Amino acid sequence: MPHAYTHTNWPIAAAMIQYPNILPDGSSVQDQKPEEWAATLREVTEAGFTEIDPTDSWIRLADLRPERLERFAACVAEAGLTMPGLSTARRSVIDPERADDNLAYSHRVIDTAARLGIKEVSFGLFYPLTDAQKKALWFWTAQGTTSPDDPAVWNKAVSRIRELARHAQEVGLGLSLEMYEDTYLGTADSAVRFVQDVDHPCVGINADLGNLVRLHRPVEHWASMMQKVAPFARYWHVKNYYRTEDASTGMVVTAPAPLEFGVISYRAAIRMALAHGFASAFLVEHYGGDGLSVSATNRDYLRRILPR
Repeated sequence: MPHAYTHTNWPIAAAMIQYPNILPDGSSVQDQKPEEWAATLREVTEAGFTEIDPTDSWIRLADLRPERLERFAACVAEAGLTMPGLSTARRSVIDPERADDNLAYSHRVIDTAARLGIKEVSFGLFYPLTDAQKKALWFWTAQGTTSPDDPAVWNKAVSRIRELARHAQEVGLGLSLEMYEDTYLGTADSAVRFVQDVDHPCVGINADLGNLVRLHRPVEHWASMMQKVAPFARYWHVKNYYRTEDASTGMVVTAPAPLEFGVISYRAAIRMALAHGFASAFLVEHYGGDGLSVSATNRDYLRRILPR
């Protein structure tokens, strides 16, 4: 199947997970002056990126006033960047306390993306970090909130995502659902079942296998997971982890790794997705250290292995 992109122009966006929303002085990125936004965006450009995902853990574009949103978009353009995707984090539409607010927010995200010419949005069903996760060096080593094993809640999630999908389709967007542990997209089998239950043509799976292979517990082999989700892959968050397992004790230890060095072979994973017609943007992520610079090496690795 022919692809719209090659290794030279495939959109590969910088994630902004290394930039917090709350600044050291207690103020918020939401309230920064445009020149302060521009200074951050300049760092992204200087790292060699031509695309950015203004991830909402950094700035909630959907909550900016229209004139501020226009100014932000101007800053992005002035930095020489484009925005192929817009990702949300920890705003589940079945959150026990914030479900309705998160649903309304998700609709605003779709409208905001459409207004800015962004073509893909990523949603997830994962929850805010627990206190234990906030205290841990790596938050995934502490137990987070688990989606209930309740058919009624599953059906509510399916219904709400389908509602968002209809909205996304109306404004010409694709919708990607992020794989994440202990949610209804927490395994490959469950993610496929969930997307099939949503049953909407603009909905696919954000095959963020890194979220799963980093867990200090048994997980399905990444290649087996990728084979299952590849036919459904859309806007894709990519990151990697070192993972070692001691078969004699059951001990598992993981740590963030640059994309080409971790346990997932993205050369093989991307081939699987391409075989099913994958033609969406990538988002490169990395936790710890200089996340932006490692993300830049991840981008360069992708350019080496993508189709020519």
